[in-house]
Amino acid sequence: MQLPSFLRRPRWRSLALLALLLAPLLWPLQQLAERYYLGELLQQNRQTLDLYVANLLGTLRRYEVLPQILGDLPALHNVLRDPQQPGAADEANRLLKKILERTGADSLYLLDASGRTLATSNWDQPDSFIGRNFAFRPYFSEAMAGRQGQFFGLGTTSGKRGYYFAAAVRDGGEPLGVLVIKVDLDRTEQLWGNTPERLLTTDKHGVVILTSHADWRFRATRPLEAGELAEIAANLPYPTRAPQPLQLNPGDWLVQQQHIEETGWTVQILAPRTLLERPVRAVLVSGSAGLLVLMLLLGLLLQRRRHYLERIALDSRTRQELERRVQERTQDLEDLNQRLKQEVLEREQAQQELVRAQDDLVQAGKLSALGTMSASISHELSQPLAAIRSYADNAGVLLDHERYPEARDNLQQISQLTKRMALIIAHLKAFARRDRQAPESVALQPALEDALALLANRRRSLEVALVRDLPDATLWVQAGETRLRQVLGNLLANALDSLADRAPPRRLWLSTQNLDDGRISLSLRDNGPGFSAEALERAREPFYTTKTTARGLGLGLAICDSLVNALGGELLLANQPGGGALVTLNLQPATSAVGAQTVEDYP
Repeated sequence: MQLPSFLRRPRWRSLALLALLLAPLLWPLQQLAERYYLGELLQQNRQTLDLYVANLLGTLRRYEVLPQILGDLPALHNVLRDPQQPGAADEANRLLKKILERTGADSLYLLDASGRTLATSNWDQPDSFIGRNFAFRPYFSEAMAGRQGQFFGLGTTSGKRGYYFAAAVRDGGEPLGVLVIKVDLDRTEQLWGNTPERLLTTDKHGVVILTSHADWRFRATRPLEAGELAEIAANLPYPTRAPQPLQLNPGDWLVQQQHIEETGWTVQILAPRTLLERPVRAVLVSGSAGLLVLMLLLGLLLQRRRHYLERIALDSRTRQELERRVQERTQDLEDLNQRLKQEVLEREQAQQELVRAQDDLVQAGKLSALGTMSASISHELSQPLAAIRSYADNAGVLLDHERYPEARDNLQQISQLTKRMALIIAHLKAFARRDRQAPESVALQPALEDALALLANRRRSLEVALVRDLPDATLWVQAGETRLRQVLGNLLANALDSLADRAPPRRLWLSTQNLDDGRISLSLRDNGPGFSAEALERAREPFYTTKTTARGLGLGLAICDSLVNALGGELLLANQPGGGALVTLNLQPATSAVGAQTVEDYP
């Protein structure tokens, strides 16, 4: 059998043309490789950055509260009250040195009210701080003002970098002086090591204060304004008053950063682009080599195809072998078919079990809904029940003293509270069914007075002073009487709960204002402990509470948030700068409507 000429020799020209057609495939290969290695490099650098930030924060937080705790030591109070007292300064010096050895801080020193150093942990060293005045440092003025002083800078005596924490030493409410602790940051910088990536930390001025590359230290990453230069000259945080710019080509680095809110610093990790270009070039070389190998394999396959056709023409036994293999394959397919039938039967049984499991989940969901409903009703009825108990006890005392008109007023109040309980139950049922009723005009001040009257006995028992800043004119909002009083009662009760754990004086401020968008804003402020970070994040979750189980179920704010959203309003939670919680209720305005009531006000 004679084969055609194109089968007797390889088509090398065709292979060359095919190579030219496949060469553009290297471009998407390069793009995929860059995307993959870029993602890997960014993820690795993000993990490294998170690790270094956590290490830096851990170092600072270890010493943050020490000045406040150590400020109550009697030896420090003695030297501040009478610096000339024999042995007082020596006792304070030795105490500070002993604390320094145990904590691992860089230095501890005590300043009087004028900023002069009275005692220090390095009193016996040549660079002792005794007699030096640090009133120009920001941490001194912040501590004397009652705040925690924090500052980064070089020591004016030692020349070493450090982070300073300062707190006032008080005698009653009067500050006697300031206790300062300096944290050495050189150790933290040394832990960064020498890697291709560059790590640097910049302060609020954009000046590099920590870096794994010594030449970048105390250089500015951005132009400094005149005010910033004046602040640097006043506080002397760096060895120079005019930091030189840091000359970096943005195209040579992959930059990731993380901001530290506590210090105002920004930690950055800079990876050179060569770390990305090298593996990409390796992939391109591998792809080119693969393309070349593919061409060689195609040429070899053409050669083998010619030999294979010759064998087919010369040897008929190949067909017999193929037939035998077909029979074997048929038998394998039959066996496979039997196994597939068995798997289908098992899948049907699994589907039936899944249906049963789904039915069980539906039943469990119903039980969960019933539990949530009962817990909500219990939570909302606790306040009216407490008021009814108080009015009933007062009515009994009034009847014993034959003060019948006043007793009758208490009984009327009990009747009104029972009506309100019926309204709350009706509203919670509608809330569970996701009912939607159109808000109508409601007077804000009477609803607020009603909620305050409900909690009056508890407020008086806690000696909570109420400060009101409400307008004389009635404010009308879009709401419902029951829903609005329910929200206000819950918010006021939560405020009293937070004030219960605080020592007197206890205060509660109520104020309103008109926002720029036309809404009416009601603010409730207290001087309690305020919200924790976790509470601000999870306060609106059902059953989340910071109280004991005997004092709350964690449903109040969740219900209030849902009710306010249904009214088209907004409930905001925050902390005041001076301490205490701030709850803001923003409601849509409405026109005045004398005697207006909504459908939900009737059980």
